[in-house]
Amino acid sequence: MQNKTGTLEPEAFYHIYNRANGNENIFFKDENYLFFLKKYKEYISPICNTYCYCLMPNHFHFLIEIKNEEELKSYFKNKDLTGFQNLSGLVSKEFSNFFNAYSKSINKQEGRKGSLFMRPFKRKKIEEKSYLFKLVHYIHFNPKEAGLVKKIEEWKYSSYHSLLSNSPTLLERETVINWFNDSDNFRYLHLQKPEEIKYSFD
Repeated sequence: MQNKTGTLEPEAFYHIYNRANGNENIFFKDENYLFFLKKYKEYISPICNTYCYCLMPNHFHFLIEIKNEEELKSYFKNKDLTGFQNLSGLVSKEFSNFFNAYSKSINKQEGRKGSLFMRPFKRKKIEEKSYLFKLVHYIHFNPKEAGLVKKIEEWKYSSYHSLLSNSPTLLERETVINWFNDSDNFRYLHLQKPEEIKYSFD
Protein backbone atom coordinates (compact mmCIF):
# COMPACT_ATOMS: atom_id res chain seq x y z
CA MET A 1 0.00 0.00 0.00
CA GLN A 2 1.34 3.40 -0.96
CA ASN A 3 2.30 5.87 1.75
CA LYS A 4 -0.35 8.63 1.56
CA THR A 5 1.77 11.04 3.59
CA GLY A 6 5.14 10.50 1.88
CA THR A 7 7.57 13.11 0.58
CA LEU A 8 6.79 15.32 -2.40
CA GLU A 9 9.55 14.86 -4.96
CA PRO A 10 10.54 17.29 -7.74
CA GLU A 11 9.13 16.43 -11.19
CA ALA A 12 6.73 13.81 -9.78
CA PHE A 13 2.97 13.72 -10.30
CA TYR A 14 0.67 13.56 -7.27
CA HIS A 15 -3.00 13.27 -6.50
CA ILE A 16 -3.40 15.72 -3.60
CA TYR A 17 -6.60 15.41 -1.60
CA ASN A 18 -8.04 16.00 1.83
CA ARG A 19 -11.28 16.49 3.70
CA ALA A 20 -12.67 18.38 6.66
CA ASN A 21 -12.38 17.15 10.22
CA GLY A 22 -15.34 15.03 11.26
CA ASN A 23 -18.60 15.90 9.53
CA GLU A 24 -17.75 19.55 8.95
CA ASN A 25 -17.51 21.39 5.65
CA ILE A 26 -14.51 23.31 4.37
CA PHE A 27 -16.54 25.51 2.02
CA PHE A 28 -19.64 27.33 3.27
CA LYS A 29 -20.21 30.06 0.68
CA ASP A 30 -19.41 30.65 -2.98
CA GLU A 31 -16.71 33.12 -2.02
CA ASN A 32 -14.97 30.44 0.08
CA TYR A 33 -14.26 28.37 -3.03
CA LEU A 34 -12.86 31.42 -4.78
CA PHE A 35 -10.73 32.40 -1.79
CA PHE A 36 -9.35 28.86 -1.58
CA LEU A 37 -8.27 29.04 -5.25
CA LYS A 38 -6.79 32.49 -4.67
CA LYS A 39 -4.65 31.12 -1.83
CA TYR A 40 -3.75 28.10 -3.95
CA LYS A 41 -2.47 30.44 -6.65
CA GLU A 42 -0.45 32.35 -4.06
CA TYR A 43 1.15 29.41 -2.25
CA ILE A 44 1.06 26.40 -4.58
CA SER A 45 1.17 27.59 -8.20
CA PRO A 46 4.81 28.77 -7.84
CA ILE A 47 5.93 25.26 -6.85
CA CYS A 48 3.57 23.01 -8.84
CA ASN A 49 2.09 22.57 -12.28
CA THR A 50 -1.66 22.03 -11.92
CA TYR A 51 -3.54 19.75 -14.28
CA CYS A 52 -7.01 19.59 -12.78
CA TYR A 53 -8.96 20.05 -9.55
CA CYS A 54 -12.35 19.73 -7.93
CA LEU A 55 -13.56 21.48 -4.79
CA MET A 56 -16.55 20.03 -2.96
CA PRO A 57 -18.28 21.11 0.27
CA ASN A 58 -16.26 18.85 2.57
CA HIS A 59 -13.21 17.81 0.51
CA PHE A 60 -11.03 18.60 -2.50
CA HIS A 61 -8.83 16.97 -5.16
CA PHE A 62 -5.89 18.24 -7.20
CA LEU A 63 -3.70 16.58 -9.82
CA ILE A 64 -0.34 18.33 -9.69
CA GLU A 65 3.28 17.92 -10.72
CA ILE A 66 6.00 19.28 -8.46
CA LYS A 67 8.28 21.63 -10.41
CA ASN A 68 11.92 20.75 -11.07
CA GLU A 69 14.76 21.39 -8.62
CA GLU A 70 16.00 24.50 -10.42
CA GLU A 71 12.58 26.14 -10.34
CA LEU A 72 12.06 25.21 -6.69
CA LYS A 73 15.47 26.50 -5.62
CA SER A 74 14.81 29.77 -7.44
CA TYR A 75 11.45 30.17 -5.69
CA PHE A 76 12.75 29.31 -2.22
CA LYS A 77 16.04 31.24 -2.40
CA ASN A 78 14.62 34.33 -0.65
CA LYS A 79 12.60 32.42 1.94
CA ASP A 80 13.57 31.42 5.46
CA LEU A 81 14.98 27.90 5.14
CA THR A 82 15.70 27.39 8.83
CA GLY A 83 15.01 23.82 9.87
CA PHE A 84 14.65 22.39 6.36
CA GLN A 85 17.15 19.89 4.98
CA ASN A 86 15.68 19.35 1.51
CA LEU A 87 13.31 20.66 -1.12
CA SER A 88 10.62 18.08 -0.29
CA GLY A 89 10.31 19.50 3.21
CA LEU A 90 9.98 23.01 1.83
CA VAL A 91 7.28 21.92 -0.62
CA SER A 92 5.30 20.20 2.14
CA LYS A 93 5.63 23.28 4.32
CA GLU A 94 4.24 25.45 1.54
CA PHE A 95 1.17 23.23 1.36
CA SER A 96 0.79 23.52 5.13
CA ASN A 97 1.05 27.31 4.89
CA PHE A 98 -1.65 27.28 2.23
CA PHE A 99 -4.05 25.19 4.32
CA ASN A 100 -3.34 27.24 7.44
CA ALA A 101 -4.00 30.53 5.64
CA TYR A 102 -7.35 29.24 4.40
CA SER A 103 -8.26 27.71 7.77
CA LYS A 104 -7.66 30.97 9.62
CA SER A 105 -10.06 32.76 7.29
CA ILE A 106 -12.79 30.12 7.71
CA ASN A 107 -12.32 29.96 11.49
CA LYS A 108 -12.85 33.71 11.64
CA GLN A 109 -15.86 33.54 9.32
CA GLU A 110 -17.52 30.64 11.16
CA GLY A 111 -16.43 31.54 14.68
CA ARG A 112 -14.72 28.20 15.11
CA LYS A 113 -11.36 27.06 16.50
CA GLY A 114 -8.91 24.30 15.76
CA SER A 115 -7.90 22.42 12.64
CA LEU A 116 -10.27 22.62 9.68
CA PHE A 117 -8.61 19.83 7.66
CA MET A 118 -7.59 16.29 8.45
CA ARG A 119 -3.85 16.12 9.12
CA PRO A 120 -1.59 15.40 7.41
CA PHE A 121 -3.00 16.10 3.95
CA LYS A 122 -3.08 13.07 1.64
CA ARG A 123 -0.88 12.67 -1.40
CA LYS A 124 -0.61 9.74 -3.81
CA LYS A 125 2.33 9.59 -6.20
CA ILE A 126 1.29 8.69 -9.75
CA GLU A 127 3.72 6.18 -11.21
CA GLU A 128 1.85 5.15 -14.37
CA LYS A 129 1.26 7.76 -17.05
CA SER A 130 -1.94 6.08 -18.22
CA TYR A 131 -3.46 6.69 -14.77
CA LEU A 132 -3.17 10.47 -15.20
CA PHE A 133 -5.90 10.39 -17.83
CA LYS A 134 -8.20 8.33 -15.60
CA LEU A 135 -7.49 10.54 -12.61
CA VAL A 136 -8.59 13.69 -14.45
CA HIS A 137 -11.89 12.01 -15.22
CA TYR A 138 -12.24 10.65 -11.67
CA ILE A 139 -11.62 14.08 -10.12
CA HIS A 140 -14.17 15.80 -12.36
CA PHE A 141 -16.71 12.99 -11.79
CA ASN A 142 -16.74 13.43 -7.99
CA PRO A 143 -19.66 15.90 -7.72
CA LYS A 144 -21.85 13.67 -9.90
CA GLU A 145 -20.84 10.58 -7.92
CA ALA A 146 -21.79 12.41 -4.72
CA GLY A 147 -25.19 13.36 -6.13
CA LEU A 148 -24.52 17.10 -6.07
CA VAL A 149 -25.22 17.45 -9.79
CA LYS A 150 -26.67 15.33 -12.59
CA LYS A 151 -23.99 16.32 -15.08
CA ILE A 152 -20.28 17.02 -14.55
CA GLU A 153 -20.50 20.38 -16.31
CA GLU A 154 -23.11 21.61 -13.80
CA TRP A 155 -20.55 21.77 -10.98
CA LYS A 156 -18.94 25.22 -10.85
CA TYR A 157 -15.95 24.45 -8.70
CA SER A 158 -13.84 22.14 -10.82
CA SER A 159 -11.37 22.62 -13.65
CA TYR A 160 -13.73 21.06 -16.23
CA HIS A 161 -14.86 24.34 -17.82
CA SER A 162 -11.46 26.02 -17.60
CA LEU A 163 -9.85 23.14 -19.47
CA LEU A 164 -12.33 23.59 -22.30
CA SER A 165 -12.21 27.38 -22.48
CA ASN A 166 -9.82 29.73 -24.26
CA SER A 167 -9.49 32.08 -21.32
CA PRO A 168 -6.10 32.52 -19.60
CA THR A 169 -5.47 29.82 -17.02
CA LEU A 170 -2.76 28.50 -14.70
CA LEU A 171 -3.81 24.96 -15.59
CA GLU A 172 -1.70 22.82 -17.93
CA ARG A 173 -4.63 22.90 -20.35
CA GLU A 174 -2.92 21.83 -23.56
CA THR A 175 -1.30 18.82 -21.91
CA VAL A 176 -4.55 17.62 -20.35
CA ILE A 177 -6.54 17.97 -23.57
CA ASN A 178 -3.80 16.08 -25.41
CA TRP A 179 -4.17 13.22 -22.93
CA PHE A 180 -7.74 12.94 -24.23
CA ASN A 181 -6.57 13.50 -27.83
CA ASP A 182 -8.76 16.57 -28.29
CA SER A 183 -11.50 18.63 -26.61
CA ASP A 184 -14.31 16.71 -28.30
CA ASN A 185 -13.04 13.44 -26.87
CA PHE A 186 -12.55 15.15 -23.51
CA ARG A 187 -16.26 16.09 -23.49
CA TYR A 188 -17.37 12.68 -24.75
CA LEU A 189 -15.39 10.64 -22.24
CA HIS A 190 -16.59 12.83 -19.38
CA LEU A 191 -20.08 11.53 -20.15
CA GLN A 192 -18.90 8.04 -19.18
CA LYS A 193 -18.63 6.53 -15.71
CA PRO A 194 -15.09 6.02 -14.35
CA GLU A 195 -15.38 2.22 -14.59
CA GLU A 196 -16.28 2.55 -18.28
CA ILE A 197 -13.10 4.43 -19.15
CA LYS A 198 -10.52 2.32 -20.96
CA TYR A 199 -7.62 4.26 -22.40
CA SER A 200 -3.86 4.00 -22.77
CA PHE A 201 -1.12 6.03 -24.40
CA ASP A 202 2.67 6.12 -24.59
